[in-house]
Amino acid sequence: MSAWLLLLAAIATEVVGTVALRVSDGFSRPLPAAVVVVMYGLSFWLLALVLQRFAIGTAYAVWAGLGTATIAAVGVLAWDEPVNALKLASLALVIAGVVGLELAGSS
Repeated sequence: MSAWLLLLAAIATEVVGTVALRVSDGFSRPLPAAVVVVMYGLSFWLLALVLQRFAIGTAYAVWAGLGTATIAAVGVLAWDEPVNALKLASLALVIAGVVGLELAGSS
């Protein structure tokens, strides 16, 4: 499987785990709590596979940055978290940083 697909899968499982963390109500709900543990474990395993092929700085930046941006979007869309120009600009900077690290790594 492509390292990029593995990385996207690692991001997706991290996002699912974080959403489950939100609905686990402080780990008091067993099913969402179990989803957190399984999804985070799967995410780290997939990230470990990606690190066999990508530089650690690039892989981790993409994983953390895109995961952060996705979770911020989920928060706004699913839980009506506030969004303003500063939040959007900050997320744009996170994404720009990820792109910059990727471009720097490929040169």
